[in-house]
Order: sequence, then structure tokens, then C-alpha cells
Amino acid sequence: MATIAYILLCHKDPDAVVAQAERLTAAGDYVSIHFDATAGQAAYQQIRKGLADNANVTFARRRLRCGWGEWSLVAATLQALNAALEDFPRATHFYMMSGDCVPIKSARYAHDFLDAREVDYIESFDFFDSNWIRTGIKDERLIYRHYFNERSNKWLFYQSIEWQRRLNLARSIPGDLQVQIGSQWWCLRRRTVEAVMEFAARRRDVMRFFSTTWIPDETFFQTLVRHLVPGEEIETRTPTFLMFTDYGMPVTFYNDHYDLLLGQDFLFARKVSPEAHELKERLGQLYNDDSITFTISDEGRALYKFLAGRGRIGNRFAPRFWENEATLGRDRELLIIICKKWHVAKRLVSRIRDVTKIPSVDYLFHEETTVLPDLGGIQTSLSKRTRHRRALLRMLFDYFHSNRMIVCIDPASLDLIEDFCADRSTTTLLDIECDFDTEYLRGHALRTGLASDHTSAEAMDLLIPTIGNAMAMESDRLHDARFANFHRIRQSATVEQNTRALTDFLAVPAELAHELAEDPELFSD
Repeated sequence: MATIAYILLCHKDPDAVVAQAERLTAAGDYVSIHFDATAGQAAYQQIRKGLADNANVTFARRRLRCGWGEWSLVAATLQALNAALEDFPRATHFYMMSGDCVPIKSARYAHDFLDAREVDYIESFDFFDSNWIRTGIKDERLIYRHYFNERSNKWLFYQSIEWQRRLNLARSIPGDLQVQIGSQWWCLRRRTVEAVMEFAARRRDVMRFFSTTWIPDETFFQTLVRHLVPGEEIETRTPTFLMFTDYGMPVTFYNDHYDLLLGQDFLFARKVSPEAHELKERLGQLYNDDSITFTISDEGRALYKFLAGRGRIGNRFAPRFWENEATLGRDRELLIIICKKWHVAKRLVSRIRDVTKIPSVDYLFHEETTVLPDLGGIQTSLSKRTRHRRALLRMLFDYFHSNRMIVCIDPASLDLIEDFCADRSTTTLLDIECDFDTEYLRGHALRTGLASDHTSAEAMDLLIPTIGNAMAMESDRLHDARFANFHRIRQSATVEQNTRALTDFLAVPAELAHELAEDPELFSD
């Protein structure tokens, strides 16, 4: 059975460190502690005294002063690993964590999880080809030497980079390494840790290189594990659940996140608010309770993205100076059908295509599988279609040899609609207002990853009204935007009312619009 040696890096709150170590060792696991040398000696001695009788706890032989982004964090980790390797010969896995990590599964679950597969759990993505770095410098992390801390000496940090750039002091990466990047929260098998330590002792050139890189705790172990371990024995993920905002800042968990955290496919989570005392207490009791069963729904990240987006309504597509003349054309009319129930919009578009011959495209900005002609590669991905949206539509107008065209857009994409309405061409809108019952909202949550088949009924009952309110808000935003040439048909309206709206939207005879409006299957699910 797996036996875990937790590598605990911490720098504050001695009482919490003692409690965390006692909790982790109660199930027979081990803890190796590095307590930052910047903290006072009295705090360190308090921890030593509090854990003096716990044979499953050891301490790094040397305490280092650690700084965010510095090599000192890796050096402290190596110190704690050395102590754990020496003192805990029965440890099969080494789990990296900080004082901000809390268990979201029981010890028994964690042991079974690690026993299930003979792999190392560590994020390791290609440093140069991946988009793992969201903000700040990238290549400069490696090719220049860093002797100053960006947080404490910002001017010297960036000035040093500039001096090295001007003097052409960029250095090469050790030739046999392919630098990887990923989360510093990993879990490695014993033989992997031993291989890393042996490599570090043998390759002083690699150690010198990484010791002057920036934020090496995101590259050192990630690179060496990928270099030393066969790819099929690496699971490129962290076993610790953490989320980041769009700005690269960690998301904080609070007391009401208990059920969400338990449903994630991870063993620990970070960061928990210092004020979330109830959450910490409940999760602390959870770790040594073998009677608990866990249902994995794993919707945390999708749900956070959805809920965070509700509070961040803005215009993502600010006008760019090079797009000022990127118009669809004054003599063209773009007809946009806006509908949350995509199948309803597609059904109407299919009927319009049959009876009017107006060329149309379904949800081209939302569905990768939307059928499009070959337009030289601009159509190959959703990101390209959205980024070059006006050029894409100009090419489609040309392809269809038409000055009128219909496209479908989800009402959540108000920014796209605003952008097209700001164009010199004529933009005409048709909003399809559908009724949403509980079963549809439940299905929408499942289809979009906001929930899963394992989501509890209680969580689903709380989520469904939120989704319903979000859809209602999207409809209100469309109405409040007061677009010109805006029309609306409703599931609750009469055939005559919808006929008038379709007549105005399509500029077709009323008889033809009536034929579309009276379709009994139009709004069916």
C-alpha cells in the first residue's frame, strides 16, 4: 500500500503547522518540514516542541531563507526531500505541499488513488510551445541570470534583464534538456525522487543553470522528471486542486465550497481563506475518516468560469486601429439569429434556407464542427474565426455570391453582436425567446460541464436557478442594448405576432413568414 511522505514548506502559523502534521501522520504517513528561516527561531522551536513525540515527522537539516520566485524554494524542497529519503525508508510517494493545502479526500482514498497507477503526478508542459505562462516575462526566465527578486527589487530585476539584453549575455539551455513547466504541487514515486537527487548531485551544470532562473519551482522538477522518467509513467496533472483567475491569481475557497471541493478529482486543494475556519475544521476531520465515500463530479473549473463570467460583463472586442476599415461592406446585410436553444435556431435557419434561398451558417463562432468552406485556414478553429470575424464573414459573403447572409450567435456573445452592429454594413437581428423548464436547464448544465451525472441533487437544485437567471439576464442585456433593426419572436407569442417579426426581419412577403411561424415543431425540444 502507498505510504506518503508529505514535503511541507511553510513559513508562518506554528500552531497550524503542528495540527497539519499531526493530521497527516495519524493515518501512518510521514511529514518532512522545511520552516522558512525568515520566520523567527521561537516559532520554529514551537513547531519542533509540538511534534517532538511524533516519530513520523522530520525536519530539513538546514533552514533556508526563501523568496517567491527564487531558487531558494527549490533548494528548500531538496533539503526536505533529503531528510525524508533518509528518515522514511518505507515512504513510497513524496507529495509536495504548503501550509495552505488542505485535504479534500480521506487518507484511505489518497492511498488507493496512488496504488491504482504506477505513475508520477506532475504537470510538465513544453516551456516554449505551451501557453502555461499567462502574464509577465517568459523566455527571459531562462536565458538571463536572475540575482534580484522582482517583488522586493523590481527596478533592479528588470534593469538586470535589460543590461544582459544590451550586452548580449543571453545563455544557452543545457543541450540535453527540454525545459518543461507546470504547477509546483506534485506527487512523485520514491524511485523518481531518488533519480532526481542522483541527477542533481551529478549534473552541477544543470544545478548552476536553474539556480539563476526565475521561478524555478515551476520548471526544475518538471524538467528533470520528464528527462528521467518514461512518458507513459507520467500523468501530466497535479493531484492538488487549484484554480486561477484570468489575471493569474489563485482562487480562494471559503466555507460554502465544502461540497464542491469534495467532488473534484484531486486529493488536496489550495488556497483556503484564513477566515474559513469551518471549512478547515470539516476537511481536517475528513482526512482520517475512512467511512466517507466520494462521488467525483469534477465540474469545479467549468463552474467557476461560468459564475465568474456573470460578474464580468464587458466588451472583449475593443476596436483595433488596424480594423477600422475592416468592414463587411456598405451594400451587405448581415442577418443574425440569436437563440440560447441552438437546435431551435438551426431548425428555423434550415426552413429559411429552403424557402428563401438566403445563404446561412449556423453557430460558426461557437461550434468547431460548423460546416464551412475552405477559406485558406481562417476557418479552422474557433479562436481564429472569432479573432478574424469580419474577414471571415467578408469571405463567406464572397463565397456565397450574395449580399445577404444569416448567421446564428449565442446570446451570451453580446460583444460579438455589438461588434457586428457597429459595422458599416446593415445588421438585422432576430432574438428567439424560448421557454426554459427545469429539465432543459438541468441538461444545459450537463452539456456545458457545469455539472455531471454525479453532481448531487442539492447542488443541482442550487445551480439551476443560477443558470436560469443568467439566461434571463442575457435576454435583458439584448433588450437594454437598444439595437437598431432588432426583432423578436417568442415561444409564448401567437403565430400572427411571430409572423410580423419574421416578415420585418427577413423582408419577405407575409405569406412566406407565416409559413415559417406556424411550424408546430419550431420550438419543440
